[in-house]
Amino acid sequence: MKFTFFGLFFFLFINISSAQKNEYAVTAIADSLKENANAVVRLDEIDITIQSQRNMNTKTHRVVTVLNEKGFDATRAYEFYDKSTSVKSIEAIVYDAFGKEIKRIKRKDFKDQSIVGGSTLFSDSRYVYLDYTPILYPFTIEFSSEVQTSSTAFIPGWMPLRDFYTSIEKASLNMIYPVDLGFKKKEFQFSGFNVKKITDTNTQLSYVATNVLAQKKEDYSPSYKDLFPKVMMGLERFHLEGVDGTATNWTDFGKWYSEKILAGTTDLPEETKTKIKAIVGDEKDPVKKAKLVYDFVQKKSRYVSIQVGIGGWKPMLATDVDRLGYGDCKALTNYTKALLKAVDVPSYNTVLYGDSYKTNIESDFVSMQGNHMILSIPNGNDYIWLECTSQDDPFGYQGTFTDDRDVLIIKPEGGEIVRTKVYEDFGNTQTDKGTYTIDENGNFSGSIAITSEGSQYSSKARIETLQPTEKESHYKEYWDNINNLKLGKITFSNNKENVRFIEDIQLSAINYATISANKMIFTVDAFNQSAANIKRIRNRKNPFQIQRGYLDTDEIEINFPAGFTIEFLPSNFELKGKYGEYKTEIIKKENNKLTYKRSMFLNKGKYSSKEYDEYRLFMEQISRNDNAKIILTKN
Repeated sequence: MKFTFFGLFFFLFINISSAQKNEYAVTAIADSLKENANAVVRLDEIDITIQSQRNMNTKTHRVVTVLNEKGFDATRAYEFYDKSTSVKSIEAIVYDAFGKEIKRIKRKDFKDQSIVGGSTLFSDSRYVYLDYTPILYPFTIEFSSEVQTSSTAFIPGWMPLRDFYTSIEKASLNMIYPVDLGFKKKEFQFSGFNVKKITDTNTQLSYVATNVLAQKKEDYSPSYKDLFPKVMMGLERFHLEGVDGTATNWTDFGKWYSEKILAGTTDLPEETKTKIKAIVGDEKDPVKKAKLVYDFVQKKSRYVSIQVGIGGWKPMLATDVDRLGYGDCKALTNYTKALLKAVDVPSYNTVLYGDSYKTNIESDFVSMQGNHMILSIPNGNDYIWLECTSQDDPFGYQGTFTDDRDVLIIKPEGGEIVRTKVYEDFGNTQTDKGTYTIDENGNFSGSIAITSEGSQYSSKARIETLQPTEKESHYKEYWDNINNLKLGKITFSNNKENVRFIEDIQLSAINYATISANKMIFTVDAFNQSAANIKRIRNRKNPFQIQRGYLDTDEIEINFPAGFTIEFLPSNFELKGKYGEYKTEIIKKENNKLTYKRSMFLNKGKYSSKEYDEYRLFMEQISRNDNAKIILTKN
């Protein structure tokens, strides 16, 4: 009887266990959640408990079904740690499409490595991650972790939906915190998503999101961070880098950061001080002194990538950077600051979100924010901004990684929110001046000088560093409208003083023109056709955004062969609208010559989803006109 009863109990236990695993079967996912999805988040539970100003515990339980190879990142099966943060536990279970367990992965089976491979400077900053290669899709990963930290300055923001093409069955956040630490939150973009606030008291906060459908990425959409629901959280009294801190306003925060975190990090060896003073010499102008210092840093040091917020906020000592010759953004910024201080030029550490997509520091939410650090030098009523991680950027040039956004300047007297340099649309220029000849067989040969300034400089100057094969690939893609393209001599002029990059290129192509009977047909605009391929999007949901405007102007001399006359010439064309202006003109010259002029101006801006079709039609007209043909007839 005992054996029979035990056997029955074991049979029931196995069946119950099997039933629980079958909850993760792909067939259990609603069809609506699989539509447009690369991955489905079956469950994402985050429990954060702040025990005190110096103690925060985060438990994560996440179950993600990966439908195809593009969906693996949605598992987010990793954790970071350093000297103030420990991973108490981490594990994963892999299930097949039917919910059957196929692999159990313990802590020892996770990969554990430095955030920066081979670097002694950041040896304490590490992460553990799941290194799993699937055999078949779909499959499901159940991930669990517990992380303990003494740093309460960074409370992870809650963002249930973290990317396009991912759906959610259920995601929840549970926060518990002491009443006396000044917990605060800011909610964004809840409208239109099934997100509910369950609890909101002076010691507890909780949310749940259910049945959130996968969102398709639409061309020119803002970042998912500006579209999907999120909650920022912070404490007015927190702990960071072994120091208690206060953040009730930016002034007090900046003063604390300057006095408690940055203090004592800018000392330099006397030998280095002597060297930089000798380089500066008798120069008195602070901007000219700063240029000399910046040039010294660019030649001496190299950048090691590690984000603020992962590797801590206290920069490495300037003496270490001086000795090793490398550092992350904080280290190199602080090193440059130390050198400037040695020659009596004031400068300030500046925290921001670095990315080509412009993201502001939330000025009305005082907390630890940002992923990057640059240096600001006061210059009258303005600032000069230095990107200290670059060995190539011109002095004071921001490019598209840090331009036009709210940043936090850390001054001894307090923090200050300031806007970085705005590159106006009319200043983001590309000027083309060139010539091309079509011979009697329809072959093309020409040369062009392309001058780029403003934000267009940053995308062009990198070409100089490419390998020969990479340069060829770049130009063949850039001029994909020219079949059989063959590149000749290519020379560059990088004027860093005036932030101007010039490309001088010789090129040729056989059969550029089409010859039929006694007619020759070819596209007038060989060098700068609009590359914008604006897709038709029915029932568009998202607003659209043009991050940066620009002005392109072209003047091209065209020579066609003797013995041919013009049968058809495209009309001059002009288009004006809220998105910009476009104009072309063809001028007949003597001796089978034409001059083609084109200007294209695009406004930056944010527009509603309803305006997208209007923009698409605007760009279509430009593209159609850029493809206009000349017809020649043989005499």
